[in-house]
Amino acid sequence: MPDLATPLIAWYRDNARDLPWRVEGFGAWGVLVSEFMLQQTPVTRVIPLLEAWLARWPTPTALAADPPAAAVAQWANLGYPRRALWLHRAAVEIRDRHDGVVPREVEALLALTGIGDYTARAVAVFAYGERHPVVDTNTRRVIARAVDGRSQPGPPARGDLAAMTALLPRDDQDAAIVNAAMMELGALVCTARAARCDVCPISALCAWRAAGYPDTGDLRRKQAAYEGSDRQARGAVLHALRAAPSHALPADDVAADWPTPAQRDRAIDLLIVDGLVEVVDGNLRLPQ
Repeated sequence: MPDLATPLIAWYRDNARDLPWRVEGFGAWGVLVSEFMLQQTPVTRVIPLLEAWLARWPTPTALAADPPAAAVAQWANLGYPRRALWLHRAAVEIRDRHDGVVPREVEALLALTGIGDYTARAVAVFAYGERHPVVDTNTRRVIARAVDGRSQPGPPARGDLAAMTALLPRDDQDAAIVNAAMMELGALVCTARAARCDVCPISALCAWRAAGYPDTGDLRRKQAAYEGSDRQARGAVLHALRAAPSHALPADDVAADWPTPAQRDRAIDLLIVDGLVEVVDGNLRLPQ
């Protein structure tokens, strides 16, 4: 196994972006909120909304004291609004099970609503300094190319954690830096569309480069188009309710100008099933 850690640590210390959640003392709650928001959402959209969120709810207990509707409304245009509902439920669980303190143990984090392998380990590593593998899409791409010699990673698998563990140095702090550096490298240098090998700190060790950049296929799941989708219709419904007084409107008035009424109704039905919308006396409202 090549020593990727040493050049990655040196590169990260000189090139890491200045992001709020990387500031010392940002806190476990801030890290947890940022990880929820960053899922499938660009960093530039997350930063102002993260700052506003933490200004309003600086602790899990503060969020838990407000109704879920407040969280869904504050989520604004981040997309995938179920994350707001899950984050609110997680805040309630942190308040009730952990005295308002975000737990540091991976198993305890995994037991919270909306938290999977990546988020649990990210909080444990980046907030508490624990030594665990943290694997996101960018990490998987760097491993696929540098270690396995493939142009793109395969579908996510449990083996991804073992592959990342094999690259981590023994020192906890260095391991945390390598976790962050792998994600940063995949986000900025070794991207899905292009590999900027001229500025890559591990290009001399990269198995894919050494093999002549073979096209080994792309098994990643393609995301459906947003324009005209049920997801866009769901967003229109939630946008209307977020903007309404008390976050409630008569059902017929919600996204009434949507071009396909059947799709609008289907979107409402799905939002009700997901718990993001409630029906009360013929009105639709955000969850209370």
